Amino acid sequence: MTEIEKRGGVLGVQTRAADGKRTLIGYAAVWNSDTTIGDYFVERIAPGAFSKAIGGDILALYDHDMGRVLGRTRSKTLRLSEDNHGLKVEIDVPDTSDGNDLWTLVERGDVAGMSFAFRATKQEWDESGDMPHRTVLEAELYEVTATANPAYPDTTLAARSLEASRQEAEQARKDAEKRTADAAAARRRVAEREARQEQRIRGIQAGAS
Repeated sequence: MTEIEKRGGVLGVQTRAADGKRTLIGYAAVWNSDTTIGDYFVERIAPGAFSKAIGGDILALYDHDMGRVLGRTRSKTLRLSEDNHGLKVEIDVPDTSDGNDLWTLVERGDVAGMSFAFRATKQEWDESGDMPHRTVLEAELYEVTATANPAYPDTTLAARSLEASRQEAEQARKDAEKRTADAAAARRRVAEREARQEQRIRGIQAGAS
């Protein structure tokens, strides 16, 4: 099984306070934005990649820390939606130490990025250029995060993802070659049976004459 990968970028996160509610607003992912993952490949997220996932129970965290929950879709304190730009995130910030600290840090500009954790379930690879290109077409989404360090740290997982894709492609090539060989063998067997049958028929006809 493909492991969970984390991605992020300085996509911007804003504060909105209204009716006594504090909400952080930003984008966890932007469509068709090429990002180089370590020295391994260039990745982009296709529009609609999370359309199935956002209906699930997804967490909003502080810095990918499962002990610092800010909201979740099940309780509607986290709202996710897709628009023409990307995966939009709205988090109703709780009145907790983490929530209050994060609100202050975002207002000050110390925390200005968002990130997300996902597992690609449908993807395309193009290795025709100098560096492989990966397009994530569909993915499971586990959490979104507000973070001061929205880099791409999981290059080890990224490398394994690339290697797994190559292994799958190689297995698919071998399977295709086996199917082709099996089909050719089957055609040869049919041709041999037809040839033997024709020889028998000719033998019968020759004896009759």
